[in-house]
Amino acid sequence: MSFITYLINGISLGSVYALIALGYTMVYGIAKMLNFAHGDVIMIGAFTTYSLCSTMGLPPVVGVAASVIVCTVLGILIEKIAYKPLRKASSPLAVLITAIGVSYLLQNLALLMFGANAKSFTSVVSVAPLTLAGGQIKISGETIVTILSCIFIMILLMLFINKTKAGQGMLAVAEDKGAAQLMGINVNATISLTFAIGSALAAIAGVLLCSAYPSLTPYTGSMPGIKAFVAAVFGGIGSIPGAFIGGILLGIIEILGKAYISSQMADAIVFGVLIVVLLVKPTGLLGKNIQEKV
Repeated sequence: MSFITYLINGISLGSVYALIALGYTMVYGIAKMLNFAHGDVIMIGAFTTYSLCSTMGLPPVVGVAASVIVCTVLGILIEKIAYKPLRKASSPLAVLITAIGVSYLLQNLALLMFGANAKSFTSVVSVAPLTLAGGQIKISGETIVTILSCIFIMILLMLFINKTKAGQGMLAVAEDKGAAQLMGINVNATISLTFAIGSALAAIAGVLLCSAYPSLTPYTGSMPGIKAFVAAVFGGIGSIPGAFIGGILLGIIEILGKAYISSQMADAIVFGVLIVVLLVKPTGLLGKNIQEKV
């Protein structure tokens, strides 16, 4: 029964990674850039909810809604101020270095505002735990809400991409920015919308992560952000279903690695599996080979 418990906890953690990885893969698929400040947007979202709920005593719904709004606006501002001027830069390293700079900026702003000491995050989930197999398996409310939220958001996102005009515009921009602009699609607005959606998902992921693991510091988003990027690459960066599958698999591998091999080696196992997968299939599980004409 312990294996089933570990598996469920792995799916729960993987669901958080999947939500974060969706932001990475959407931005890369459409804007062809890696937003390494994405992990710190998670932290900002969690601190927003912490400030409103744990400090001011407002209802969890208000805290989560405010977190989504703050992170959405923050994502748009980061894209407009930091990334848009470099969109046509001769070297892709310019955007990468800027993203790292934005990441450190957000971390240090959080340090100035909240300090370096860990804060105790009050869970926003009020769902009762589920007991199965005569009490041998106990699933926490946070785990239930995290898994269901991830599945629900994934379905909504796929419907949005495939069924709405804005979603079709994203697909067109991802395929060819120049051709999309000639067809009347506002490329700048589409990229901003992508950052907004990715940052909103990061806010939800941050709140769910801190509800399950109730400790919050200015560095809370760093490692989950890196692992979510690994999940996006694992599943095939640029592929939304790939980000979902990669996140779930990564969470399962991490939890099972901690349980059956070594808790100290769990991160090394995760990155090791990524290396093996990329050696076998360099584009990731659901990635596609892109042929360039010379």
